[in-house]
Amino acid sequence: MLPFDSIDPCTGTVLWQGTAGDAAAAVATARAALPGWANAPTDDRIAIVRAFKAVVTARAEAFAALIARETGKPLWETRTEAASVAAKVDISITAQAERAGTRAGEVAGVRQMVRHKPHGVLAVLGPYNFPAHLPNGHIVPALLAGNTIVFKPSELTPAVADYMADCWREAGLPEGVLNLVHGSGDTGRALAAADIDGLLFTGSATVGAMLARQFAETPHKILALEMGGNNPLIVWDLDPAHLDAAAQLVVQSAYLSAGQRCTCARRLIVADAAAAPLIDRVTALIDRIIVGAPFDDPAPFMGPVIANRAADGLVTGAEALVARGGVAIRPLTRPIADRPFLTPALYDVTRATGVPDSELFGPLLQLTRVADWDTAIAAANATKFGLAAGLIGGDAALYDRFWAASRAGVVNWNRPTNGAASSAPFGGIGLSGNHRPSAYYAADYAAWPVASLEADEPAATITTGLR
Repeated sequence: MLPFDSIDPCTGTVLWQGTAGDAAAAVATARAALPGWANAPTDDRIAIVRAFKAVVTARAEAFAALIARETGKPLWETRTEAASVAAKVDISITAQAERAGTRAGEVAGVRQMVRHKPHGVLAVLGPYNFPAHLPNGHIVPALLAGNTIVFKPSELTPAVADYMADCWREAGLPEGVLNLVHGSGDTGRALAAADIDGLLFTGSATVGAMLARQFAETPHKILALEMGGNNPLIVWDLDPAHLDAAAQLVVQSAYLSAGQRCTCARRLIVADAAAAPLIDRVTALIDRIIVGAPFDDPAPFMGPVIANRAADGLVTGAEALVARGGVAIRPLTRPIADRPFLTPALYDVTRATGVPDSELFGPLLQLTRVADWDTAIAAANATKFGLAAGLIGGDAALYDRFWAASRAGVVNWNRPTNGAASSAPFGGIGLSGNHRPSAYYAADYAAWPVASLEADEPAATITTGLR
């Protein structure tokens, strides 16, 4: 087994050490545990999931501190992530009952029933940006439905995964129901190819597309993909009294989590004639953003990106924008050469040519100035992704037009693009997903429906076609 380390991105110190796991062995353990868990009464599974919530709530501050150390995100933000892990429990219990519960009816005097069964052994591949909240969004609904799990976290955030698995053990989850396997891409590929009944993935479009190709030959296996976005944010017909609020929404949309949210705005689209006052306010806010370590005082707005490799890729991406004709209004810089801290950046790409339709996963916002609304919508939809889109300004009629024309699974008005409710579905189209939204709708892919017509006694009459 190959050893690897998890590095604190702020300091470069080793936070965790371990070895790559055996995906096939973990799947075999989950397979052995499946009958007992799948056949357990639903109330028993609910009780354990609620016990997990209690453990996470009791350990929330330590949980948040660990997430902060391993990701570099500010402590105020990781506290919200730990709280979201706990909050997912009640939401999932409600969603399970509503979307995957038992329903009874009657058809022509015959009892009609709809019940749900677990798929079996499900693999969960988790990302580094929300290393607890996002995989937990798959794990809790899948466990409630009666599946057993093999969870491979990002190799960049293994310590958080270990901590979360320990919370499940303390909650009384039976041995083998949740199995943790560490490793890099090779381990993930081995897990995807193992004897699983489905895979639940959050990550890049590149890996998601590879999984889709692999699973094309196994249509009997469930595959849920959430793959990020190249998200547009349009500011239009804005009341001058709302300029400051609009600028804050732009900054929140683009730079929360150092731009490492799949719903972050990547492209800001504005009317050329009205751009100047908005950009003045946005850049004034950018200049005030504190970039720092999680526990700094005063607290930073954003921390580093996850690793030096990610920072290097973003710097290369910014340089490519300039080479294609983009203009740096606020350039992407690295204040500390050997650490992945980046300054929030804004590039005007209005006159740039050949700008790639890619997700630059960091604090880099691209500005496009357009002449009219139709051009703004065309620019917003000029992407193969389709996760999030936002409109700031306008009236209800304009928002209705925007909503109807948008190609995205999360469409917001006068709110940040990265605001999403756990009580709603979460997912996108195109390169952003495969029409299996998560959050509240995770219950849909965690179980499969069985429709039944049932009678207490046999009864049949053949009236046609007999001699």
